This record gives sequence, C-alpha cells and structure tokens, in this order.
Amino acid sequence: MTVSELSQLADEIRPYITDVVSRTGGHLSSNLGVVELTIALHYVFNTPEDKIVWDVGHQCYTHKILTERREKFETLRQDGGISGFPSRKESPYDVFDTGHASNSISIAVGLAEARKKSHNTNKIIAVIGDGSLTGGMAFEALNHAGHLKSGVIVVLNDNEMSISKNIGALSSHLNKVMTGEFVSNIREEIKGRIKNLPGLGDKVYKVARHVEEAIKGLITPGMLFEALGFTYVGPVDGHNLNHLLDNLRNIKRLKGPVLIHVITKKGRGYNHAEDDPARFHGISTFEVTTGECKGTGACTYTDVFGDAIVELARNDEKIIAITAAMGLGTGLDRYSNLFPERFYDIGIAEQHGVTFAAAFALGGYRPFVAIYSTFLQRAYDQIILDVCLQNLPVVFAVDRSGIVGQDGPTHHGVFDITYFRHMPNIIVMSPKDENELRHMLYSAYLYEKPAVVRYPRGEGRGVVMDETFKEIPLGTWELLKDGKDLAIVACGNTVYPALSAALKLEGEGIRCCVVNCRFIKPMDREMLISLASEVPRILTVEENVLIGGFGSGVMEIFSDEGITLPVKRLGIPDIFLSHGSQSTLRKSIGIDEEGIKQFIRQWLKTA
Repeated sequence: MTVSELSQLADEIRPYITDVVSRTGGHLSSNLGVVELTIALHYVFNTPEDKIVWDVGHQCYTHKILTERREKFETLRQDGGISGFPSRKESPYDVFDTGHASNSISIAVGLAEARKKSHNTNKIIAVIGDGSLTGGMAFEALNHAGHLKSGVIVVLNDNEMSISKNIGALSSHLNKVMTGEFVSNIREEIKGRIKNLPGLGDKVYKVARHVEEAIKGLITPGMLFEALGFTYVGPVDGHNLNHLLDNLRNIKRLKGPVLIHVITKKGRGYNHAEDDPARFHGISTFEVTTGECKGTGACTYTDVFGDAIVELARNDEKIIAITAAMGLGTGLDRYSNLFPERFYDIGIAEQHGVTFAAAFALGGYRPFVAIYSTFLQRAYDQIILDVCLQNLPVVFAVDRSGIVGQDGPTHHGVFDITYFRHMPNIIVMSPKDENELRHMLYSAYLYEKPAVVRYPRGEGRGVVMDETFKEIPLGTWELLKDGKDLAIVACGNTVYPALSAALKLEGEGIRCCVVNCRFIKPMDREMLISLASEVPRILTVEENVLIGGFGSGVMEIFSDEGITLPVKRLGIPDIFLSHGSQSTLRKSIGIDEEGIKQFIRQWLKTA
C-alpha cells in the first residue's frame, strides 16, 4: 500500500473501532491514539516472525483488526467472542496474554535472549505507554536490556501533552537524519577510530561520549534512556505516517537496544474521547453521537465508596486517599477535587503505593488505599511485610473483587480472599450490598488495624441507604433466614443469590438457613459452631477461587474443633475464567440463584 492508502486505512479504522466499542464497551481512547503507530509497525516489520509485545493491551484493537480478526471484531469482549486484550489462543500475532502494566520490556528482553541463543534474526518490539513506564518493573527491564546490549526495540507511546512542543518538522527531520544509515555508519567509524588511538583511545572516547550525551540532554528528553544503554530516538509525531515509517525503517537497521519516543493523542479522531480521555479509557456501551453512556445510571459500589470516603474525610483531616493511576476508576475523582492535598495518585506502582501508605499510617494518618483486586496482587509482599507485620491501620478498598466480566482472566478479582486470608493481623470484609459497604468502610476506619473491604464491580442492589454510619461489631455474621435442612453460609456478592435460592426452595419443602458471612477474617467462630449443632450439612458460597478461599476457612475451623459435619463448597474452580458478561460467567460455574438451587436439590437427593 502507498502512504496515502495507509492514511485512508487509518481513517477507516477509527470510526470502526468507535462504532464497535459503543456497542460492546471497551478501551477506546487509548486505542484511537495508536492507529497510525500500529499500521506503521505492521508495515515495517514482518509479523508474526517479528514479535510485537503490547504492554497492558489497552491499545491492541487496531492490531487485532489488521491481523485476521476484522470480521470477529464485532464480537469484542462478548460471550464467546474475541478478547479485549492480546490472547495467544486467538492468534499467532498475539505474543503474550497481557492485561497488567509494565511487563512488556521484560518480555521483549527475554524473547531477544531466546532469539540470540536460537540464532534467529527476527526483531522484538515492545510497545509501552508513558503511564506503564511509571511501573518499576519497566525500569528494571530497561536496565537489564542495556546491560545485555539486547537487540530490543522499545516504542514509548507518550500521550502526555507536556512535551507536545517538541513535535514539528525540524524535530522529525533531525530524528530521521540521526537514525539514517549514513550517520549511523559514521558514528560507528568514529567510535572505532577514537578507541584505537594509542594510549588515549578509551579516555578520548569517554570524553566524546559524555559530550554527546550532554548535548542530547539539552535538546531531547532521552538522556535517561541513553544512560541506561539505549539509543534514543524522538520525539516522533505518532500520527504522521511518513515520519513513523522513516524512523522505524532506520531503527530496524540499528544494533543494540533502541527506544523510539512517539507522541500520540488519546482519543484521536473522536471528539468526545479527545475531550475526556479518562472517561473513555475503559467505557461501557455509549451513544456515538453524544458520547453519553447507555447504563441505567444506578449507583455503583464504586460510587458508594467515593461518597463514603468524602464523608469520612470531612470529619477527619488525617484521612489520606491513595490510588495507582485509577483515580476515576476507583471513585476518588470527587475526593481528589475536594481534598487535593490529601490525595495521591502514585502511578502504576502498586508496591510503592502500599509501602507509602504504611509509612503514612506510621506517621499518625489514616490512609485508604483504593486499588482494583487484580492489580493489588502485585503488592502482595508489601501488604504482608510493610502493613501486616507492622500492624498498621491501612484500609484497603478493593474494588472489582470477584468476577469482573468482559475484561477477562487478567482482570477477574477472584484470588483476593485467598491471598489476604492467611496474612496475620489483617481484617477481611465483604458486603452483601452497598449499604453494608458504607458501614464496613466506617468500621474499618475505626478498627485501627490493617483492614480490607472487598466489593464487586457494577451497580448496587438498590437497597435503602442509612443516613449515618454504623460500626459493625468485629468478626460477627448476620443470620438472614432460619432453616433446619441445610445452612448456606455465603459472603459478599453471593449472599443475595443464596437468599433468593433458599426462599424458592422453601416452596419445595427444603428449609435452608442463610447466613451473611460479612467477615471473612476473623470468621464468626461461635455462630459457625452453633450452626453445626443445628443443621445436618453446610454449603459455602463465594465469588473467589475455592483453593484457600472462604469455604476452606470454614472447613479449617471444623477441623480444629473436631466437627465432622458434611460441607460442600461453591465457588470458582481451579481454572482461569474467560471473558464474558458477569451473569453468564456466574451461571457457568453455578454460583447464581439457579445454580445454587440445583446444587442443593442434587445434594439432598443423593444424601
């Protein structure tokens, strides 16, 4: 294709992505920003032999359309459709199943070393955003690549406006000249001649190198990358195909690690996404002409957290809010506007964020750390050693716990009960509804210990909200329904389905007791032992992996007490759940109302 035809292709892809995402939901603004960059990469490099690693994967839609999935793109993130992230099951063009930030350069360095040992010559390209570059893992990989003199190409997709002034004809022309074969050969020739000067070669070369780096540092933002051993190229206009193609062709010939700094605009080509890229980063279905979401407008658990922390902070100036590049997603946007001096967005650096919060608590403040369940996994060590070991009053507001839906296996928050439950000193809570969430946040604030409040993605149940906060007695469960045939002990998002199932079974003559196990740790040991003396069997229900989960905790107590009551567990089996609607996924593993009913019927039938 000619460059003009490539430009036409970009103009066709943008509205197609916008139209599909308006109907399926997904990551829009980041994908609209990399259309030309993606086209240029596939044009210059020979994929899939040459490998493109997409950091996070928020920007892979054009890549999917260009790699044999244009027709399937209509099924994006739907039940049985294609994933919203790179997926090795889908295509040989997808190098790695990504979904979390900052690991692309590590993957690229590993692939480059494997390539070298296998005597291959294919190119390895990592595409990473400026946001992902805030993660420490990215810098660890950059440092290692420079040390190895690894032949990787890192494409830094920078959509911040602060350095947009560096874009222009002169900058692009200089980059093209400096990466050209003629200039590159001259540089290598000069290096060789200087190093071979008798007695003075190395000293002269080091001085020349320092002078070159100092000059570069004055006119480009690349001195850091040069210090790490990379050849730095940029900034390059990420929406100018001529400039992209020229620079990528030149870079393809360079040896050693290279970083090309590309400036793009999030939401490019769709006005609503350009004006509000944060809202369109990850968005549900919307109306293309107006940009308005098609949701019901009902209050979400995220909204309830955002309102509750504002209310708490009005009464206590010691409350601090911390998040990791997810201020809007975690509901802290209002808090950040009202209390900017008490709000910290630490970037994609969850490990730092947790230890930062621990130090704040040590200094006499009350930090609330709001991070999605799937991302908080990255700070496992810091939670154990820097918070729990110190027994510091940090509150973790763990959004997106349980099944999240269309974002798929990299985003389901189905491991947090397991990874929190074995940590000493920590309290773990999960509300049955949005009103209980309010009271849990307040209670966690009062307990003066490490505390976790885990809650699901999506809308609340529409219950009446109490006007004032109430403290929930630590470690207590709530009996919702009596019954003598079986006890259903459920936590969090599974409590109401369990209650509905029990009420329906009542009409069939099956009397089930239902307990809201709002504390996962500490459990209500007294109530659990009492239940064991009143019912012949117990069913546990949770939206977490069964291994090491809530049900495991119930069985541990029975083991400790010598209780031999039959216990069955419903939850997520030892698999990675795919993407799809939350309701479909819950039904597939039997933790919705109908699944619970069928399980109980079958159990009692065979008992």
